[in-house]
Amino acid sequence: MSAALRAGVYGVQVLIAGRQKQWRDEIAGQIRRAGYGATACDCGVDALTVLALGLPVDVLVADVSLDGELCCSQLALEARALRPGLRIVLASDVAALDAAASDLMPDALLVARHLRDGSVASTVREALANRG
Repeated sequence: MSAALRAGVYGVQVLIAGRQKQWRDEIAGQIRRAGYGATACDCGVDALTVLALGLPVDVLVADVSLDGELCCSQLALEARALRPGLRIVLASDVAALDAAASDLMPDALLVARHLRDGSVASTVREALANRG
């Protein structure tokens, strides 16, 4: 990897929110292999706390099956309210795509939450390329 390319990747932080530890760990691994920093949370409240504390986050990856006090769609809305320029990636099983989440956050990128194919890291790259 060239020095210029590495310099462009370093410093990018991705916040991952999902209930299943195996999924969070796999997605964090994809993100780190892509050259980005990753922070993982198991609930929406913790993810929102990271954002509210002002910690650096460039992209939020949220599993649409996230539920609890702060579900995925609510987390996306609150995150965007705190950080209007935040890029958001919603990860979902194709059959269980949360229409409410995508309706409430139409500029969010959607991705299947497969663990092995690197699709989440690719979508994070796309989100970063499309930020304006």
